[in-house]
Amino acid sequence: MPFLDWVNKNQAKEIHRDVPYHLLKQEAIFGNSAESLLIQGDNLLALKALMPFYAGQVKCIFIDPPYNTQSAFEHYDDKLEHSQWLSMMYPRIVFLRDLLTHDGSIWVSIDDKEAHYLKVLMDEVFGRNCFVADIAWKRRDGAPNDRIGATYDHIFVFAKSNTGSSKKTIAEEAFNLMQRTDKADSQYQSYEEPFGFDERGPFRKVDSTGNAKGGRYVESLVYPVENPFTGQEVFPRKGRCWVYKKEEMLRMVAERRFFWGKNGTGTTPMRKLFKTEAKAGMAAPTIWDDVGLNQHAARELELLFGEKASFETPKPEGLMKRIIEIASNPGEIVLDSFLGSGTTAAVAHKMGRRYIGIEMGEHAQTHCVPRLQKVIEGEQGGISEDVNWQGGGGFRFCTLGEPAFDPHGRINSAVRFATLAAYIWHFEIGEPGHQVFDSPLLGVEKGTAYYLLYNGILGDRRPAGGNVLTHSVLQAINDILPHTGPKVIYGETTRLGMARLAADNITFKQIPYDVKIR
Repeated sequence: MPFLDWVNKNQAKEIHRDVPYHLLKQEAIFGNSAESLLIQGDNLLALKALMPFYAGQVKCIFIDPPYNTQSAFEHYDDKLEHSQWLSMMYPRIVFLRDLLTHDGSIWVSIDDKEAHYLKVLMDEVFGRNCFVADIAWKRRDGAPNDRIGATYDHIFVFAKSNTGSSKKTIAEEAFNLMQRTDKADSQYQSYEEPFGFDERGPFRKVDSTGNAKGGRYVESLVYPVENPFTGQEVFPRKGRCWVYKKEEMLRMVAERRFFWGKNGTGTTPMRKLFKTEAKAGMAAPTIWDDVGLNQHAARELELLFGEKASFETPKPEGLMKRIIEIASNPGEIVLDSFLGSGTTAAVAHKMGRRYIGIEMGEHAQTHCVPRLQKVIEGEQGGISEDVNWQGGGGFRFCTLGEPAFDPHGRINSAVRFATLAAYIWHFEIGEPGHQVFDSPLLGVEKGTAYYLLYNGILGDRRPAGGNVLTHSVLQAINDILPHTGPKVIYGETTRLGMARLAADNITFKQIPYDVKIR
């Protein structure tokens, strides 16, 4: 597979390993629920902070990163030299990939200036076999005043993983069908036939001939079929063949599955595909010109805030609705790490998804928080009427706090037991913990028990409040939280010799030196 190269690529590939962990500082809770999350801060730091808690948990990611257009937007530094832009994107794409569920997908909006470079970069991070589609989204109505005016953006869709045995990725197999449109439903009509109108209801006509068998002409699929109204034998058009084997074709004729024209004199029967037999939804095309434009999104924001939108290229709620309804289900997590004006979070909220939004600028507070408050109050803009939104729900607003570890590797005193426990569990197991971390026993995985001695979790047991593994502390662990198999115990230090540790099948790891984060 070809790879993309640029200045400082090697450094860019290593950045995600060296990003420091920061604590998330909860500033406020809005509404009556705290399942969703809005974070103000650098998205690279925020993504790393989310990893112990949300790795492998996010079903759908949408990002609309700065397009590197060599122009300056009010809320973004969108003027990065090409290699810097790629170096900015690489570690973020790696983190986003690791946050996805095994059947999750990422959708990235980008314009022509960086699209093809980004595609190759994402091929490298995800694998070419995880590429799903390049969707052309029509973002403006009419070309700008150029010789060739751009009217659409790319939306790259990648899956987290591929089955390796199917033409479809795991994410595609989990995708929902798109809601049927009035245009699609209008194809189903009631047609008069010699016996009147078919009592099975409206249908659309589908050609019963073709070269559907791998593009080849199949001799055995050329045979006569009797028109039930005229008695005339008819054949496929020259150079074509029937789609169905003879036995199936005759059965369908007997069941009046073909339309022979109003008077029954047709020579090429058209198969009836009844509306009642159609799928509840429809497959999504790769050209989207029916989900709203930038100007519609700007108008949505203007109606919300009573002033002209201060974002250059906001995304309309209809676009986000299309993506979210295809790529996720109610209750699943949607993430946007370039939240901008807050559209992804607002639409996810209205559609019953949990969400994580990350935004660096002050407009996280001046635009995103007020917008989501209006959603909670039941605002009726955007997609509200389509999804019957009535209000409710809530979210947590957080900022990035102090680093979890200082430059010398020492644990920040602000780190609480549950936070460090989540970090350690993620490192050891590779998955976020769903349990409540309020006990020295973090959990058991594949027969091994993991313990943490920190912040005096054993109460007043000494020394150091039970943070040191001594004979008495080990006895307390065995009495209170017994496990007969292997144990991994984290603590400040141990007073037990190597022979005793080996005899008790204990692997001791010292805080902070052995506390490593993925």
